[in-house]
Amino acid sequence: MLNDADFYQIHEIIGGEKFMAPAAVPYHGNIIVELAFEFKNYFRQHKNGYVFADDVDVHFPDGSIYKPDLIIVSKENENIINWNKAIYGTPDMVVEVLSRSTMQNDVTIKKDTYEKFGVKEYWIVNPFVQSIEVYLLRDGKYELDPAYYIIYNDEEWRQLNEEKKAASKTTISPTIFPEIKIRLLDIFSWRY
Repeated sequence: MLNDADFYQIHEIIGGEKFMAPAAVPYHGNIIVELAFEFKNYFRQHKNGYVFADDVDVHFPDGSIYKPDLIIVSKENENIINWNKAIYGTPDMVVEVLSRSTMQNDVTIKKDTYEKFGVKEYWIVNPFVQSIEVYLLRDGKYELDPAYYIIYNDEEWRQLNEEKKAASKTTISPTIFPEIKIRLLDIFSWRY
């Protein structure tokens, strides 16, 4: 008799090794839904891109197969989408929501693969500290966006110096679609 693990066979190929992709916990799924909702509404109005959430395979030229938490493909790049199978090529943007079981790969080998194959923008959402790191591809290398995308409580805010307060943001926008404005409080709404 098959058990759920045998039946669903959800995995990624990272560095030539097969990894089982664990099921997302509710807060993880909620963050993905909030982000996907914002992108989908924008793309529905402007018809200039596509958003895919969880369990869509992205095949990279080195044989890596990833299931990013959120995948953004611009209309100009839509030829990489095989609507009946997977994405074969480099998405314009990828979002990974950290979990304790996958965070090591998200911040190392996956980040390196996204950089190597030219993903223009990579967001790492950290639900544990309610922050987002934004990596922008410049001259083939990722640079960390200097803005702070983090929710501070009142006490933390009072302790920040003026420079850090000025660099802090309450909304986030992808550089490839700067018209999209996403409130950080919406992304982390499960906490409030």
